[in-house]
Amino acid sequence: MQSPTIRQTLGEPAYGFYREALERLNEAGIDFMVGGAYAFGHYTGILRDTKDFDIFVRPDDCRRVLDLFAEAGFHTELTFPHWLGKVYWSEYFVDVIFSSGNGVARVDDDWFAHAQPATVLDMPVHLIPVEEMIWSKGFVVERERYDGADVNHVLRARAAQLDWKRLPQRFGPHWRVLFSLVVLFGFAYPGERTQVPEWVMRYFIRRLESEAQTAGPKHLCRGTLLSREQYLVDIEEWGYQDARLLPHEYMSSEDIEHWTAAISAQK
Repeated sequence: MQSPTIRQTLGEPAYGFYREALERLNEAGIDFMVGGAYAFGHYTGILRDTKDFDIFVRPDDCRRVLDLFAEAGFHTELTFPHWLGKVYWSEYFVDVIFSSGNGVARVDDDWFAHAQPATVLDMPVHLIPVEEMIWSKGFVVERERYDGADVNHVLRARAAQLDWKRLPQRFGPHWRVLFSLVVLFGFAYPGERTQVPEWVMRYFIRRLESEAQTAGPKHLCRGTLLSREQYLVDIEEWGYQDARLLPHEYMSSEDIEHWTAAISAQK
């Protein structure tokens, strides 16, 4: 018995819409990468049903993409000006992503330099790099959504091929988040933990030992980079500085207000 094709699995309406989206982007000459369930499935072998299609573009190209589809008659919106736009058709939509919800994993030229060729919807495309997938998913630690299992599955499938020098550079000052992810990977898959090179673990342990001797910035909460809701009490009642504003200005005050207001709307 033959396995169903992607066209059969999605159904003709969704397949046609997503395929048209790719064709329009190619014809317009806009650089893009495919992410979401399609990239995750390619890297891990885990296939998921989805009614959306994620494309990643440079920040300056998001408006170009939205205008392209609006001119073709599609409904579009810049849902969150700091990271996400959408293109709608019927019950389906394309997410136009140029950063992450916390503003940290902003798409830049490095994403495109390390993008991986693949075939999606029977078309040649490039997928977001696996390192950037880990980088963006590693910060999703909400009560209703935690992407740690996704990261573990990516590591289980791809740890041996990862660029372990580039990945910590992506996390930069937030290296503890990556350290926590590789520690949990070793817990989830004890028989696979040596896929993370020993020198990587020793590098993190040395940094941890060094930082343990000194305190970090007082009254700064980085928890808001992990959850937009669960650390609001720290900012609004306890007087902590919001790491989304300092020191890198990942988001503006207006972005944070908009992103916070959407919490109740999405429940």
